[in-house]
Amino acid sequence: MILHQIEALAAAGVTDIVLAVNYRPEIMERYLAEYEKQFGINISLSIETEPLGTAGPLKLAEETLRKDDTPFFVLNSDVTCEYPFEDLLAFHKAHGDEGTIVVTKVEEPSKYGVIVHKPNHPSRIDRFVEKPVQFVGNRINAGIYLLNTSVLDRIELRPTSIEQETFPAMVRDGQLHSFDLDGFWMDVGQPKDFLTGTCLYLSSLTKKGSKELTPSSQPFVHGGNVLIDPSAKIGKNCRIGPNVTIGPDVVVGDGVRLQRCVLLSGSKVKDHAWIKSSIVGWNSTVGKWARLENVSVLGDDVTIGDEIYVNGGSILPHKTIKTNVDVPAIIM
Repeated sequence: MILHQIEALAAAGVTDIVLAVNYRPEIMERYLAEYEKQFGINISLSIETEPLGTAGPLKLAEETLRKDDTPFFVLNSDVTCEYPFEDLLAFHKAHGDEGTIVVTKVEEPSKYGVIVHKPNHPSRIDRFVEKPVQFVGNRINAGIYLLNTSVLDRIELRPTSIEQETFPAMVRDGQLHSFDLDGFWMDVGQPKDFLTGTCLYLSSLTKKGSKELTPSSQPFVHGGNVLIDPSAKIGKNCRIGPNVTIGPDVVVGDGVRLQRCVLLSGSKVKDHAWIKSSIVGWNSTVGKWARLENVSVLGDDVTIGDEIYVNGGSILPHKTIKTNVDVPAIIM
């Protein structure tokens, strides 16, 4: 998910990226070094000794963000969309105020915090309404911002919320605007949403006629929107798709059925297994004739035995499952 964002930021001319992390930063360091070389950018980690909310990490990274006086992007790492950074930057410079929030339209605004604009002004934000009972608008915060460095003067180095403290202060000063996001958008922070977001992303590749998608001439039957890393190995008589991604060095046996699922790098799916609406973690193994469904999630290095059924199970890393998981459960 972060790679998609880094790629889009680099394409828009960003030269420095700071990742705010507080959990196991060492996991990311090797990948980030590769991304630095690939995109010719500087990536640093801002490590929080205590969680600082959504605004505190900006203050912690102030030295990097103030390297020059140009605006900086802020992104939630768990949102996916077609990142319109160049258009956003042009819009931000045109209105000339302190901040811009990217917003997306939703069908049921009562579930979200809704953005309301000033009367007779298409972009200047007037207020935020949390889960409105009556209709006041249908635009919500998409988790992507462009801010001037002066915003850092509004933030203290403590646990603090950009949505609940910083943005309302900017609104009171008439300094915050919204930018409408076209195309798909999804908060993918939960497994079920990650799968939905994957479907949206694959659909966007289809609309763009992307060459990344696996062509239907492959020696297995698939139902569209299938993305397979070239290093993966696929057995005979498989049915794959729709909405499947298969990562690097994955091995899929004969007669396997895959639908609406993600197989992460190094995982193995043995003959005649059936996986639907699930995520198979790195280096995990799914046994012969096993069945996973209902947003089952396997962590790193999980082994599912032969002929085992997993219904909505969340399996923590390095576990071996030898009995059925008939109802959704976390297996520790």
